[in-house]
Amino acid sequence: MRLVIIGAGFAGMYAALSAARLRDIQGVAPEAFEIALVSPEPTLVVRPRLYEPKPETLTASLLDVLKVVDVAYVKGSAEAIDTKSQVVDVVAAKGAKQRLTYDRLIVATGSRLFRPSIPGLAEHGFSVDQLDDAIALDRHLHQLAGWPVSQMRDTVVVAGGGFTGIEVATEMPARLREILGKDGKPRVVIVERNNSIAPDMGEGPRPIIEAALHKLGVETRLGVGVTSLDKSGVTLSSGEHIDSGTVIWAAGMRAAPLTAQIPAERDNFGRLLVDPDLRVLSVPGVFATGDAARAACDQVGNYALMSCQHATRMGAFAGNNAAAELLGVPTKRYHQKAYVTCLDLGKAGALFTRGWERKVEMLGDEAKKTKRDINTVWIYPPRAERAAALASADPERVTDL
Repeated sequence: MRLVIIGAGFAGMYAALSAARLRDIQGVAPEAFEIALVSPEPTLVVRPRLYEPKPETLTASLLDVLKVVDVAYVKGSAEAIDTKSQVVDVVAAKGAKQRLTYDRLIVATGSRLFRPSIPGLAEHGFSVDQLDDAIALDRHLHQLAGWPVSQMRDTVVVAGGGFTGIEVATEMPARLREILGKDGKPRVVIVERNNSIAPDMGEGPRPIIEAALHKLGVETRLGVGVTSLDKSGVTLSSGEHIDSGTVIWAAGMRAAPLTAQIPAERDNFGRLLVDPDLRVLSVPGVFATGDAARAACDQVGNYALMSCQHATRMGAFAGNNAAAELLGVPTKRYHQKAYVTCLDLGKAGALFTRGWERKVEMLGDEAKKTKRDINTVWIYPPRAERAAALASADPERVTDL
Protein backbone atom coordinates (compact mmCIF):
# COMPACT_ATOMS: atom_id res chain seq x y z
CA MET A 1 0.00 0.00 0.00
CA ARG A 2 1.17 3.52 -0.72
CA LEU A 3 -0.13 6.88 0.40
CA VAL A 4 1.27 9.82 -1.56
CA ILE A 5 1.13 13.34 -0.13
CA ILE A 6 1.88 16.28 -2.41
CA GLY A 7 3.21 19.31 -0.55
CA ALA A 8 5.42 19.97 2.47
CA GLY A 9 3.59 22.93 3.94
CA PHE A 10 1.74 22.85 7.23
CA ALA A 11 -1.04 20.64 5.87
CA GLY A 12 1.28 18.24 4.08
CA MET A 13 3.63 17.92 7.04
CA TYR A 14 0.82 17.10 9.47
CA ALA A 15 -0.83 14.77 6.97
CA ALA A 16 2.38 12.74 6.81
CA LEU A 17 2.84 12.68 10.58
CA SER A 18 -0.80 11.79 11.22
CA ALA A 19 -0.81 8.95 8.68
CA ALA A 20 2.40 7.60 10.24
CA ARG A 21 0.80 7.84 13.67
CA LEU A 22 -2.19 5.71 12.68
CA ARG A 23 0.06 3.21 10.91
CA ASP A 24 2.06 2.93 14.11
CA ILE A 25 -1.06 2.50 16.26
CA GLN A 26 -2.28 -0.30 13.98
CA GLY A 27 1.09 -2.04 14.17
CA VAL A 28 1.67 -2.01 10.41
CA ALA A 29 5.27 -2.00 9.20
CA PRO A 30 6.46 0.87 6.97
CA GLU A 31 7.43 -1.74 4.37
CA ALA A 32 3.81 -2.86 4.14
CA PHE A 33 2.37 0.66 4.07
CA GLU A 34 4.55 3.30 2.47
CA ILE A 35 3.89 6.98 3.14
CA ALA A 36 5.62 9.24 0.61
CA LEU A 37 5.78 13.03 0.77
CA VAL A 38 6.54 14.86 -2.49
CA SER A 39 8.07 18.33 -2.45
CA PRO A 40 10.83 20.25 -4.24
CA GLU A 41 12.68 20.57 -0.92
CA PRO A 42 12.33 18.72 2.39
CA THR A 43 11.66 22.03 4.05
CA LEU A 44 8.79 23.77 5.79
CA VAL A 45 8.66 27.42 4.76
CA VAL A 46 7.32 29.35 7.74
CA ARG A 47 5.09 31.33 5.44
CA PRO A 48 3.20 33.30 8.11
CA ARG A 49 6.50 35.02 8.97
CA LEU A 50 7.57 36.11 5.49
CA TYR A 51 6.63 39.74 6.21
CA GLU A 52 9.55 39.85 8.67
CA PRO A 53 13.19 40.79 7.95
CA LYS A 54 15.71 38.06 7.04
CA PRO A 55 13.20 35.76 5.33
CA GLU A 56 15.98 33.40 4.26
CA THR A 57 16.10 32.22 7.88
CA LEU A 58 12.39 31.39 8.03
CA THR A 59 12.52 27.73 7.07
CA ALA A 60 12.76 24.45 8.97
CA SER A 61 14.16 21.17 7.68
CA LEU A 62 11.77 18.21 7.71
CA LEU A 63 14.26 15.46 6.86
CA ASP A 64 14.95 14.36 10.42
CA VAL A 65 11.35 14.34 11.57
CA LEU A 66 10.19 12.49 8.44
CA LYS A 67 12.96 9.94 8.82
CA VAL A 68 12.21 9.27 12.47
CA VAL A 69 8.56 8.42 11.68
CA ASP A 70 9.44 6.39 8.54
CA VAL A 71 7.96 8.73 5.95
CA ALA A 72 9.73 8.59 2.59
CA TYR A 73 10.71 11.94 1.10
CA VAL A 74 10.49 12.22 -2.71
CA LYS A 75 12.40 15.21 -4.06
CA GLY A 76 10.68 16.96 -6.94
CA SER A 77 7.57 18.73 -8.13
CA ALA A 78 4.35 16.92 -8.94
CA GLU A 79 3.81 17.71 -12.61
CA ALA A 80 0.78 15.59 -13.47
CA ILE A 81 -1.91 13.62 -11.65
CA ASP A 82 -3.91 10.84 -13.30
CA THR A 83 -6.70 9.98 -10.89
CA LYS A 84 -8.03 7.14 -13.07
CA SER A 85 -4.71 5.31 -13.18
CA GLN A 86 -3.82 6.57 -9.68
CA VAL A 87 -0.45 7.88 -10.78
CA VAL A 88 1.54 11.03 -9.95
CA ASP A 89 4.37 12.16 -12.25
CA VAL A 90 7.18 13.88 -10.36
CA VAL A 91 9.91 15.99 -11.97
CA ALA A 92 13.16 16.63 -10.14
CA ALA A 93 15.18 19.84 -10.44
CA LYS A 94 17.42 18.53 -13.24
CA GLY A 95 14.53 17.15 -15.26
CA ALA A 96 14.65 13.55 -14.03
CA LYS A 97 11.17 12.07 -13.94
CA GLN A 98 9.64 9.59 -11.56
CA ARG A 99 6.22 7.96 -11.65
CA LEU A 100 4.53 7.19 -8.33
CA THR A 101 1.50 4.96 -8.13
CA TYR A 102 -0.76 5.47 -5.15
CA ASP A 103 -3.58 3.78 -3.31
CA ARG A 104 -4.57 7.05 -1.67
CA LEU A 105 -3.51 10.58 -2.57
CA ILE A 106 -3.55 13.72 -0.42
CA VAL A 107 -3.39 17.05 -2.27
CA ALA A 108 -1.74 19.52 0.10
CA THR A 109 -0.33 21.90 -2.48
CA GLY A 110 -1.20 25.11 -0.67
CA SER A 111 -2.04 28.43 -2.29
CA ARG A 112 -0.49 31.21 -4.31
CA LEU A 113 -0.97 34.94 -4.37
CA PHE A 114 -3.46 36.02 -7.01
CA ARG A 115 -1.81 38.51 -9.35
CA PRO A 116 -4.31 40.11 -11.73
CA SER A 117 -3.26 41.38 -15.15
CA ILE A 118 -2.62 44.94 -13.99
CA PRO A 119 -0.15 46.76 -16.25
CA GLY A 120 3.31 46.75 -14.69
CA LEU A 121 2.48 44.44 -11.77
CA ALA A 122 4.58 41.52 -12.99
CA GLU A 123 7.57 43.77 -13.76
CA HIS A 124 7.49 46.14 -10.79
CA GLY A 125 5.50 44.49 -7.99
CA PHE A 126 6.91 42.67 -4.96
CA SER A 127 5.21 40.30 -2.52
CA VAL A 128 5.78 38.18 0.57
CA ASP A 129 3.86 35.21 -0.82
CA GLN A 130 6.63 32.64 -1.31
CA LEU A 131 10.12 32.41 0.18
CA ASP A 132 11.84 33.61 -3.01
CA ASP A 133 9.43 36.56 -3.20
CA ALA A 134 10.17 37.63 0.36
CA ILE A 135 13.92 37.29 -0.17
CA ALA A 136 13.71 39.41 -3.33
CA LEU A 137 11.78 42.11 -1.45
CA ASP A 138 14.27 42.10 1.43
CA ARG A 139 17.21 42.49 -0.95
CA HIS A 140 15.42 45.30 -2.75
CA LEU A 141 14.76 47.13 0.51
CA HIS A 142 18.43 46.97 1.44
CA GLN A 143 19.42 48.27 -2.00
CA LEU A 144 17.33 51.38 -1.38
CA ALA A 145 20.08 52.72 0.87
CA GLY A 146 22.20 53.21 -2.26
CA TRP A 147 19.51 55.15 -4.15
CA PRO A 148 19.50 58.95 -4.27
CA VAL A 149 17.48 60.45 -1.44
CA SER A 150 13.94 61.06 -2.63
CA GLN A 151 10.34 60.57 -1.63
CA MET A 152 10.07 57.77 -4.19
CA ARG A 153 12.92 55.88 -2.51
CA ASP A 154 11.40 56.26 0.94
CA THR A 155 7.80 55.35 0.01
CA VAL A 156 6.37 51.84 0.16
CA VAL A 157 2.88 51.13 -1.18
CA VAL A 158 1.09 48.01 0.03
CA ALA A 159 -1.78 46.93 -2.22
CA GLY A 160 -4.26 45.13 0.02
CA GLY A 161 -5.50 46.06 3.48
CA GLY A 162 -6.27 42.56 4.73
CA PHE A 163 -4.33 40.48 7.25
CA THR A 164 -1.12 40.12 5.23
CA GLY A 165 -1.17 43.69 3.97
CA ILE A 166 -1.51 45.07 7.48
CA GLU A 167 1.33 42.94 8.85
CA VAL A 168 3.59 43.98 5.96
CA ALA A 169 2.69 47.66 6.30
CA THR A 170 3.07 47.89 10.08
CA GLU A 171 6.44 46.13 9.97
CA MET A 172 7.73 48.38 7.19
CA PRO A 173 8.41 51.71 9.02
CA ALA A 174 10.92 50.07 11.36
CA ARG A 175 12.55 48.11 8.53
CA LEU A 176 12.93 51.26 6.44
CA ARG A 177 14.35 53.30 9.32
CA GLU A 178 16.96 50.64 9.98
CA ILE A 179 17.95 50.42 6.32
CA LEU A 180 17.80 54.09 5.33
CA GLY A 181 19.27 55.58 8.48
CA LYS A 182 18.95 59.21 9.55
CA ASP A 183 18.48 60.47 5.98
CA GLY A 184 15.38 58.36 5.44
CA LYS A 185 11.83 59.61 5.80
CA PRO A 186 9.80 56.41 5.60
CA ARG A 187 6.32 56.67 4.16
CA VAL A 188 3.99 53.66 3.98
CA VAL A 189 0.64 53.70 2.17
CA ILE A 190 -1.98 50.92 2.18
CA VAL A 191 -4.32 50.82 -0.81
CA GLU A 192 -7.56 48.90 -0.20
CA ARG A 193 -10.49 48.49 -2.61
CA ASN A 194 -12.99 48.19 0.22
CA ASN A 195 -14.19 51.28 2.05
CA SER A 196 -12.64 50.12 5.33
CA ILE A 197 -9.30 48.72 6.41
CA ALA A 198 -9.19 45.04 7.40
CA PRO A 199 -12.53 44.29 5.70
CA ASP A 200 -12.70 40.71 7.01
CA MET A 201 -11.80 41.53 10.61
CA GLY A 202 -15.09 43.15 11.55
CA GLU A 203 -16.10 46.18 13.57
CA GLY A 204 -14.57 45.13 16.89
CA PRO A 205 -10.87 45.01 15.96
CA ARG A 206 -11.00 47.75 13.32
CA PRO A 207 -10.63 50.82 15.59
CA ILE A 208 -7.60 49.17 17.21
CA ILE A 209 -6.03 48.53 13.81
CA GLU A 210 -6.78 52.07 12.68
CA ALA A 211 -5.20 53.47 15.86
CA ALA A 212 -2.09 51.36 15.30
CA LEU A 213 -1.75 52.59 11.72
CA HIS A 214 -2.11 56.18 12.92
CA LYS A 215 0.51 55.65 15.62
CA LEU A 216 2.96 54.26 13.06
CA GLY A 217 2.18 56.94 10.50
CA VAL A 218 0.85 54.44 7.95
CA GLU A 219 -1.48 56.15 5.46
CA THR A 220 -4.48 54.53 3.81
CA ARG A 221 -6.29 54.96 0.52
CA LEU A 222 -9.68 53.27 0.84
CA GLY A 223 -12.27 52.51 -1.80
CA VAL A 224 -9.71 52.62 -4.58
CA GLY A 225 -7.55 50.09 -6.40
CA VAL A 226 -4.24 49.98 -8.23
CA THR A 227 -4.67 50.43 -11.98
CA SER A 228 -1.02 50.38 -13.09
CA LEU A 229 2.58 50.25 -11.90
CA ASP A 230 5.74 51.65 -13.41
CA LYS A 231 9.28 52.45 -12.31
CA SER A 232 8.14 55.60 -10.56
CA GLY A 233 5.27 54.11 -8.53
CA VAL A 234 1.55 53.33 -8.80
CA THR A 235 -1.51 54.92 -10.29
CA LEU A 236 -4.79 54.43 -8.44
CA SER A 237 -8.33 54.19 -9.77
CA SER A 238 -8.94 57.64 -8.28
CA GLY A 239 -6.32 59.05 -10.65
CA GLU A 240 -3.78 59.65 -7.89
CA HIS A 241 -0.18 58.68 -8.64
CA ILE A 242 2.01 57.76 -5.67
CA ASP A 243 5.75 57.99 -6.25
CA SER A 244 7.20 54.77 -4.87
CA GLY A 245 10.15 52.53 -5.57
CA THR A 246 8.56 49.65 -3.68
CA VAL A 247 5.06 48.34 -4.36
CA ILE A 248 4.03 45.20 -2.46
CA TRP A 249 1.04 43.20 -3.70
CA ALA A 250 -0.94 41.56 -0.88
CA ALA A 251 -4.43 41.20 -2.31
CA GLY A 252 -6.06 37.80 -2.79
CA MET A 253 -5.13 34.11 -2.75
CA ARG A 254 -5.88 31.13 -4.98
CA ALA A 255 -5.30 27.41 -4.53
CA ALA A 256 -2.13 26.18 -6.26
CA PRO A 257 -2.62 25.39 -9.97
CA LEU A 258 -2.07 21.63 -9.55
CA THR A 259 -5.52 21.30 -8.00
CA ALA A 260 -6.96 21.98 -11.46
CA GLN A 261 -5.77 18.52 -12.53
CA ILE A 262 -8.21 16.85 -10.15
CA PRO A 263 -11.48 16.30 -12.08
CA ALA A 264 -13.70 17.71 -9.37
CA GLU A 265 -15.68 20.79 -8.43
CA ARG A 266 -13.84 23.80 -7.03
CA ASP A 267 -14.84 27.08 -5.40
CA ASN A 268 -13.97 30.61 -6.54
CA PHE A 269 -10.55 30.30 -4.89
CA GLY A 270 -9.74 27.11 -6.79
CA ARG A 271 -10.11 24.95 -3.68
CA LEU A 272 -11.41 21.42 -4.12
CA LEU A 273 -14.77 20.69 -2.51
CA VAL A 274 -14.43 17.94 0.09
CA ASP A 275 -16.70 15.90 2.34
CA PRO A 276 -16.44 15.92 6.17
CA ASP A 277 -13.59 13.39 6.03
CA LEU A 278 -11.75 15.65 3.53
CA ARG A 279 -12.28 13.29 0.59
CA VAL A 280 -12.54 15.10 -2.73
CA LEU A 281 -16.11 14.78 -3.91
CA SER A 282 -16.63 12.27 -6.73
CA VAL A 283 -12.93 11.36 -7.07
CA PRO A 284 -12.22 8.01 -5.37
CA GLY A 285 -8.96 7.70 -3.47
CA VAL A 286 -8.17 11.43 -3.36
CA PHE A 287 -8.18 13.70 -0.31
CA ALA A 288 -7.49 17.44 -0.23
CA THR A 289 -6.39 19.52 2.72
CA GLY A 290 -5.11 22.92 3.79
CA ASP A 291 -5.42 25.72 1.26
CA ALA A 292 -6.27 23.18 -1.47
CA ALA A 293 -9.60 22.25 0.16
CA ARG A 294 -12.90 23.98 0.88
CA ALA A 295 -13.91 22.28 4.11
CA ALA A 296 -16.62 23.00 6.64
CA CYS A 297 -15.21 23.68 10.10
CA ASP A 298 -18.51 23.16 11.88
CA GLN A 299 -22.19 22.67 11.22
CA VAL A 300 -23.18 26.33 11.40
CA GLY A 301 -21.68 27.54 8.14
CA ASN A 302 -18.04 28.35 8.89
CA TYR A 303 -15.41 27.15 6.42
CA ALA A 304 -11.68 26.75 6.86
CA LEU A 305 -9.65 29.75 5.79
CA MET A 306 -6.39 29.78 3.87
CA SER A 307 -4.36 29.93 7.06
CA CYS A 308 -1.70 27.99 8.95
CA GLN A 309 -4.17 27.59 11.82
CA HIS A 310 -6.61 25.63 9.68
CA ALA A 311 -3.99 23.85 7.57
CA THR A 312 -2.31 22.13 10.51
CA ARG A 313 -5.50 20.60 11.86
CA MET A 314 -6.90 19.78 8.42
CA GLY A 315 -3.64 18.07 7.55
CA ALA A 316 -3.84 15.87 10.62
CA PHE A 317 -7.39 14.79 9.77
CA ALA A 318 -6.59 14.18 6.09
CA GLY A 319 -3.54 12.05 6.91
CA ASN A 320 -5.43 10.07 9.50
CA ASN A 321 -8.41 9.47 7.22
CA ALA A 322 -6.46 8.49 4.13
CA ALA A 323 -4.49 6.00 6.23
CA ALA A 324 -7.67 4.79 7.95
CA GLU A 325 -9.23 3.84 4.63
CA LEU A 326 -6.20 1.79 3.68
CA LEU A 327 -5.97 0.17 7.10
CA GLY A 328 -9.68 -0.60 7.33
CA VAL A 329 -10.40 1.45 10.46
CA PRO A 330 -12.96 4.25 11.03
CA THR A 331 -12.23 7.74 9.79
CA LYS A 332 -12.64 10.94 11.81
CA ARG A 333 -14.84 13.82 10.71
CA TYR A 334 -12.86 17.06 10.42
CA HIS A 335 -14.03 19.74 12.84
CA GLN A 336 -12.52 22.99 14.05
CA LYS A 337 -15.05 25.03 15.95
CA ALA A 338 -12.62 27.38 17.68
CA TYR A 339 -11.00 30.16 15.68
CA VAL A 340 -8.52 32.84 16.69
CA THR A 341 -6.56 35.56 14.95
CA CYS A 342 -3.30 37.15 16.07
CA LEU A 343 -2.42 40.16 13.95
CA ASP A 344 1.06 41.68 14.19
CA LEU A 345 1.02 45.47 14.28
CA GLY A 346 4.75 46.11 14.19
CA LYS A 347 6.00 48.57 16.81
CA ALA A 348 2.36 49.17 17.80
CA GLY A 349 2.12 45.69 19.32
CA ALA A 350 -0.42 43.10 18.18
CA LEU A 351 -4.08 42.19 18.33
CA PHE A 352 -5.52 38.83 19.44
CA THR A 353 -9.14 37.89 18.81
CA ARG A 354 -11.16 34.77 19.52
CA GLY A 355 -14.15 33.35 17.69
CA TRP A 356 -15.58 33.94 14.24
CA GLU A 357 -17.05 37.18 15.57
CA ARG A 358 -13.45 38.37 16.29
CA LYS A 359 -13.88 39.24 19.95
CA VAL A 360 -10.79 41.13 21.10
CA GLU A 361 -8.98 39.32 23.95
CA MET A 362 -5.47 40.78 24.00
CA LEU A 363 -3.77 43.97 22.85
CA GLY A 364 -0.34 45.57 22.79
CA ASP A 365 2.60 43.87 24.45
CA GLU A 366 0.55 40.94 25.75
CA ALA A 367 -0.72 40.09 22.28
CA LYS A 368 2.75 40.73 20.86
CA LYS A 369 4.21 38.07 23.15
CA THR A 370 1.55 35.61 21.99
CA LYS A 371 2.31 36.45 18.37
CA ARG A 372 6.00 35.88 19.04
CA ASP A 373 5.25 32.49 20.60
CA ILE A 374 3.09 31.52 17.62
CA ASN A 375 5.69 32.62 15.09
CA THR A 376 8.78 31.18 16.75
CA VAL A 377 7.54 28.05 18.55
CA TRP A 378 4.02 26.82 17.93
CA ILE A 379 4.00 26.69 14.13
CA TYR A 380 7.39 24.99 13.77
CA PRO A 381 7.72 21.23 13.17
CA PRO A 382 7.78 18.95 16.22
CA ARG A 383 11.16 17.74 17.41
CA ALA A 384 12.60 14.73 15.60
CA GLU A 385 11.77 12.23 18.33
CA ARG A 386 9.42 9.47 17.22
CA ALA A 387 6.91 9.42 20.08
CA ALA A 388 6.68 13.22 20.29
CA ALA A 389 6.38 13.67 16.52
CA LEU A 390 3.61 11.09 16.22
CA ALA A 391 1.74 12.43 19.25
CA SER A 392 1.84 15.96 17.82
CA ALA A 393 -0.28 14.81 14.87
CA ASP A 394 -3.24 13.30 16.73
CA PRO A 395 -6.14 14.99 14.91
CA GLU A 396 -7.98 15.56 18.17
CA ARG A 397 -4.92 17.13 19.78
CA VAL A 398 -3.83 19.46 16.99
CA THR A 399 -5.72 22.23 18.69
CA ASP A 400 -6.47 25.88 18.25
CA LEU A 401 -4.99 28.51 20.53
